Amino acid sequence: MTSNPPSDTPHPSLARAAALARGMVAVGPHRGAHRVALRAGVSVLVPLLVLVLLGHVAWTPYAAFGAFTSLYGRNHSRAERAGMQAVAGAFLTLAVVLGVLVSLAPDSRWLVVPVGALLAAAGSLTSDAYGWHPPGPLFLVFGFAVCAMVPATPVTVPLAATIAALSAGFSLLVAHVGVLLEPRSWSPPVLPAPSFRDALAPQGAVAHLVRHVVALTVAGGIATALGWQHPYWAMVAAVVVLSGPDLLSRLTRGVQRVLGTLLGLGVATVVLSWHPQPLVAVLLIVVLQVVTELFVGRNYAVALLFITPLALLMGQLAHPSPVAPLLRDRLLETVLGAVVGAVVLLVPYGRKPGTV
Repeated sequence: MTSNPPSDTPHPSLARAAALARGMVAVGPHRGAHRVALRAGVSVLVPLLVLVLLGHVAWTPYAAFGAFTSLYGRNHSRAERAGMQAVAGAFLTLAVVLGVLVSLAPDSRWLVVPVGALLAAAGSLTSDAYGWHPPGPLFLVFGFAVCAMVPATPVTVPLAATIAALSAGFSLLVAHVGVLLEPRSWSPPVLPAPSFRDALAPQGAVAHLVRHVVALTVAGGIATALGWQHPYWAMVAAVVVLSGPDLLSRLTRGVQRVLGTLLGLGVATVVLSWHPQPLVAVLLIVVLQVVTELFVGRNYAVALLFITPLALLMGQLAHPSPVAPLLRDRLLETVLGAVVGAVVLLVPYGRKPGTV
């Protein structure tokens, strides 16, 4: 009786774990990240600075989410980038307005959860249909949920819409600054043609939209039921886990989200303990935004060293709160959302084994 020689092929689970570990520490190529970072920094700086100088610090969230228009189409040509940003900016503005409308409803904290979950599914489908980069509904959900948690009045609705739209429009202007140096390089924006049928065509596409609804409902519902002050952080973390081209990349981003947030809270502790005044806070936000864009496309965990204090500082700028509970909630809600997202992702609903 002979025995089979040991195989050199690692067990699939070990291979997956090794790939996950490599993804945690790998840093991708630069690919002109400094240009994206500069555009993002200017797009955020000017609207926030204007509002702070005018004494309307409470309006800064509406401007910030409009400025996130600058984050789309980083690797596209100028004309294609402008078209993608025009569409994304319109949807970001709509997300802000939807958030303000929800904030007007009685007991809106609970309404944020189902509406945010449905928005995540709709945003994921829209992102796939338009071919957005970065893909997914992260900024839509984030913008909606933050604005839904900010106290508002009916007058705030057109005000928020105007501020977000103007901020998004300014991002488009910043994206075309290069034309001033090369006037002949200008071409009209190429608006993307959406294909919702193609977005729904791949096997498991509908199931993935259902996962968005389930994961965000569970994560946001638990955080709200526990009385945590920022339940949308759990919802955003769940979105991060569900975003990505395949199962491994999604799980990698989930782990990176938790570990990067944990380390980023150390940076945030130093920044927030300083209690910077609004003008200084805006300058710090811009620096953090620039550094974030230098790394976010290369290693998500490293980028979270700066994303975490950036997000917390933006919140403190508009609505200051005690630092210690803020840091605790950020960690707990991030872990909750990442765990819920991973569990929902791994449930083999509507897919064959080994697929996503």
